[in-house]
Amino acid sequence: MDSFNELQLHPAIKKGVMSAGYLRPFPIQAQAIGPLLEGKSLIGQAKAGSGKTLAFGIPLVQAVDEKMPWVQALVLAPTRELAVQITLELQKIGSYTAVRVVTIYGGQSMNVQLDALRRGAHIVVGTPGRTIDHIKRGTLKLDSVKFVIVDEADIMLDMGFIEDVDYILARTQKNKQMALFSATMPRSIVQLSQRYMADPVRVMVDQNEPSAETLEQFYARVERDEKLPLLLDILAKENRKSAVIFCRTRHGTIRLAKELDRRFLSVVALHGDLSQSQRDHSMGLFRSGRADVLVATDVASRGIDVRQVDCVINYDVPEDPTVYFHRVGRTARAGDIGKSYTFVSRDEAPDFARILSLAKAPIKPLREEDARQPKPTLSSRGPRPWRHGRGERNRGRPSRWRR
Repeated sequence: MDSFNELQLHPAIKKGVMSAGYLRPFPIQAQAIGPLLEGKSLIGQAKAGSGKTLAFGIPLVQAVDEKMPWVQALVLAPTRELAVQITLELQKIGSYTAVRVVTIYGGQSMNVQLDALRRGAHIVVGTPGRTIDHIKRGTLKLDSVKFVIVDEADIMLDMGFIEDVDYILARTQKNKQMALFSATMPRSIVQLSQRYMADPVRVMVDQNEPSAETLEQFYARVERDEKLPLLLDILAKENRKSAVIFCRTRHGTIRLAKELDRRFLSVVALHGDLSQSQRDHSMGLFRSGRADVLVATDVASRGIDVRQVDCVINYDVPEDPTVYFHRVGRTARAGDIGKSYTFVSRDEAPDFARILSLAKAPIKPLREEDARQPKPTLSSRGPRPWRHGRGERNRGRPSRWRR
């Protein structure tokens, strides 16, 4: 499929797709939309940012009967932010239809959601916890739900939601059409699909790692107290409109955001101590471009889909190598070009070595001094005799890093 015009869509839905600016389908869309329109269940493996929402959104809106004023479809998302984003995409697709989409998630007033559900909804997009709250209250009935989407299933697993998803799915019709999307397929996700999906179509499009054609990856070896100067150097020289900086801890995130704010950079932080309204405010500033730097922890950022990220900076190396690929996948999304930079301190060398052992695309030295040292290996343990980054002898000299 080379164009959305080739699909047999309702004219109003086709108009919504075109007016939203969607012209050529991405691979996951080209392979998944057809089977879903035919009523088949589907398992899709594709990384975040590959266009999954449109892949299930078009068939979902097409399948809804606008004349039936009850919930016909349920979409489960791991985070509030992703649930809101999915809702916005579905509303774009259905902007010329009468399809009503309601979002339910924790942190928002229950009364607001109750009012929206009473007014009527064809599609409900929710996080697992709040969806269960409504089920138990009797304010969300799944008897008429014929279509269920589970998005970012591996993130559901990481956040401990799989049992909640199981609870919800067990209360839906057995003959429902279901689609499950995940960047990875651990055993528990496969088992979940086997319990609720009969003979699903399998679409495996993208690996979790971005390609070398769309993402340039660099590393620099620096002592911990040298990370901030290098970060400021990169932010000053990089021609970027937006950047996401990842830290390992909540305290590190708060501290770094304050340091950048002191230097008059437009920065917002995202971490677990923020209330939902504060999280929404931070993300609103970043998405609108009023803040061009987002400093975040991994847990707080999971499921967030921001299209316009130009570069990702790993201020701290993650202990889990798969987290690295999730992080750098925040840029170079949906065919865009991006860059990533990873700061490797002496004690982080073993963790970075594991990343290198799994990476298929090259992760290149950022500066001349990084290139002169051998890359860390899996046998690297503890302090090393080699100098990292700009040591005492080089302190104060301008860094020569590669553009």
